[in-house]
Amino acid sequence: MKIDYMPVGDYCIPNLELPQESRPIGKWGRMHCHYLETYHPIRFNQLILSGTLWTYLADLNEQAQARMETLIAQMKTAEGVTESLKANDPMAWVQRMNSIQARAEEIIVEKLILY
Repeated sequence: MKIDYMPVGDYCIPNLELPQESRPIGKWGRMHCHYLETYHPIRFNQLILSGTLWTYLADLNEQAQARMETLIAQMKTAEGVTESLKANDPMAWVQRMNSIQARAEEIIVEKLILY
């Protein structure tokens, strides 16, 4: 592997480039980044120095979002939250959906973000 150096004053600094990642890290990626930075600084620094932090967080965000959608769909089915409930009693539907979403977020945080 060839490393290019850039002269800065009396020193030569490696000219490092990070891989370009166009995917956003989103809510879940930001939460996990904060967790890593606070509780696992060595792992956080390894990811930064290897240039894979952004890709790692983007992958985690996609996994968490997919699992969130799956959990919500499964909970809606198990608890009988349907479109007819939404049409007949919108407030009850909103209450149940808020409860489902809050529980699904707790599961995602516990199982994916804080590990």
